[in-house]
Amino acid sequence: QVQLVESGGGSVQAGGSLRLSCAASAYTGSTAYMYWFRQPVGKERERVAAIYTRTGTKYYADSVRGRFTVSQDIAKKTVYLQMNSLKPEDTAIYYCAAGPSILGWYEIESVNYWGQGTQVTVSS
Repeated sequence: QVQLVESGGGSVQAGGSLRLSCAASAYTGSTAYMYWFRQPVGKERERVAAIYTRTGTKYYADSVRGRFTVSQDIAKKTVYLQMNSLKPEDTAIYYCAAGPSILGWYEIESVNYWGQGTQVTVSS
């Protein structure tokens, strides 16, 4: 069983920046792909970004491309989400997740592990 622990959420004004961290208890085949999802109040969970930990290949949702950057520190088994130029519509609970394939990017049910979530609030 892999544990994912997020940190770094908070409140910021529009145009500001935050960096989220997700520490994994292990990097295994089950965590080959590390994801960031978010869920605004009253809406479905949606994909934000992903990284293939073995090659560093990155994936972004259109809504965040150019503003958010996903990265990793392999030695620390930690994935980061740098969020710049934040907008009020970025307000959500952000979840770190992991799975063995990119399928989780297309089918949320294919994600194996979830973190507890961290709140990000962007005020106008």
